[in-house]
Amino acid sequence: MWTPHHPDGYDRHPLHQGERIWPETNCYVDLWIEALHARGLEPRAMLGFTVTQDFEGDQFTFFKVPLEDLETLYGLRVQELAIYDSVEAHVAEQLRRSPDGGLVLVEVDGFHLPDTRGTSYGTTHVKTTVGIVRIDAGAGTMDYFHNAGFYRLDGADYQGVVAAAAGPLFPYVEFVKPGGKAQEGGALVAASLDLLRRHLARRPAGNPVTAYRAAFPEHLDRLLSRPMEYFHLYAFNLLRQLGANFELLGAYIRWLDGPVDAVEACQSIAEGAKAMQFQLARTVARRKVPDLTESFDRLERGYDTVMGSLARRYG
Repeated sequence: MWTPHHPDGYDRHPLHQGERIWPETNCYVDLWIEALHARGLEPRAMLGFTVTQDFEGDQFTFFKVPLEDLETLYGLRVQELAIYDSVEAHVAEQLRRSPDGGLVLVEVDGFHLPDTRGTSYGTTHVKTTVGIVRIDAGAGTMDYFHNAGFYRLDGADYQGVVAAAAGPLFPYVEFVKPGGKAQEGGALVAASLDLLRRHLARRPAGNPVTAYRAAFPEHLDRLLSRPMEYFHLYAFNLLRQLGANFELLGAYIRWLDGPVDAVEACQSIAEGAKAMQFQLARTVARRKVPDLTESFDRLERGYDTVMGSLARRYG
């Protein structure tokens, strides 16, 4: 089963507990961390793909676990679900068909999700992905994974999500099917290491922080000419994706009992990206050009240390 828990008694994975630099990463990865945890699986084993993050010119890669990695490690097949009737009907059918409890991933409007109170709930229309494990159209309730937790939706919020998903364009939906046995123990570690070696071979040819540094003057011009709302979107897609990616990579290396210098460098990148986010927030508020030389130096050194150490150990 995906979860035996009522949302009120749900116990989050350690990656979402305690002191975290980035308590949430992005909706897709956070969802999978909790969904795998609820199934009794170890989500840290999937995190080797984070070594492939790159600077994409206007953002850092929105890092998402490759679907083939989920099948290799956990025996789970993820496929797109075609929507031609109501989203409710399709979700209910897939959950009914799954022999051990299903999981359907649906893009919804965060405006209607109470767990986003303080960010988008009731204020901003924003696309986000939830993982639905139970739905009752008659009662108007839905149990779902989102970000770092497990929640229940009902009442007007449920109706708002359903109405938004009704069109004019159907949302993107995926469903999860058990496709084989999950790896365990030493076999899980070995399979994870094999995936890490493949991902290391696909890592960026150069330092993506260096590429970001070269593009930053143009980014700064845009930041200084836009309102604070633009900054929040910018920070999410650049500094949060960079910092959260490397905080998770550090957790993965610790799980492997890997190189200590790589773990420390991941921590430095995560902390450095958060510090830069604060610096840029002040910059936009005061309209004053900052000196980020030391900040970029720290991030570049951290990246080179992480990749060099991992390549020597596992490449």
